[in-house]
Amino acid sequence: MFSLPHHSPRDLPFSQGHTALLLVDMQRAWLDPRLDPHLQGPQAEYFLTRTQAQVIPNQIKLLNAVRGARQNVLHTIIESLTADGRDRSLDHKLSDMHLPKGSYEAGIIDELAITENEIVLPKTSSGVFNSTNIDYVLRNLQTRHLIIAGIVTDQCVDMAVRDAADRGYLVTLVEDACATYTAARHQACLEAIKGYCWITDTQTVIDRLQEMGA
Repeated sequence: MFSLPHHSPRDLPFSQGHTALLLVDMQRAWLDPRLDPHLQGPQAEYFLTRTQAQVIPNQIKLLNAVRGARQNVLHTIIESLTADGRDRSLDHKLSDMHLPKGSYEAGIIDELAITENEIVLPKTSSGVFNSTNIDYVLRNLQTRHLIIAGIVTDQCVDMAVRDAADRGYLVTLVEDACATYTAARHQACLEAIKGYCWITDTQTVIDRLQEMGA
């Protein structure tokens, strides 16, 4: 289990009106084994167990806390802008990764369904900052603190953390609200990106949000 650092220079109080939650790729396509043929074998079992038992419940708690604090919520999903996927990145074409615009598979899982005024950003690359206007949107929202959780820890989540840090956001990564396909990959990623973000857990983030409101 990753040992949360005792101190990080990025461990700063959240500020009212300048804090946002980003949930990464929490879609039916990646979380329903009936829709993803790759969700087979021991690695898939680990991933599905972690997401169902820990990640999704913790994200529900985070959503409720952020909504209760009246801070902004953003969701990013992998989804083509077209039905035939001709707008996809070269990497997604080579990887045969295509979720058509508006398809059931591309949708966010029911447990994390969006509410009015929450933002959904479709992307066709691993990095949300590379294939969406999220930076423009976050700056319009006057965001300073960006809380990130989602899947997959060492792929799309990793890129969101690094790119957000490079653009001047104070990033909080919620470790127990993220998952990848093995515990070793998850731990290795956290060790690699701890210099770009404050890594903490769900309850600590909720406590900070409540302190901000008080």
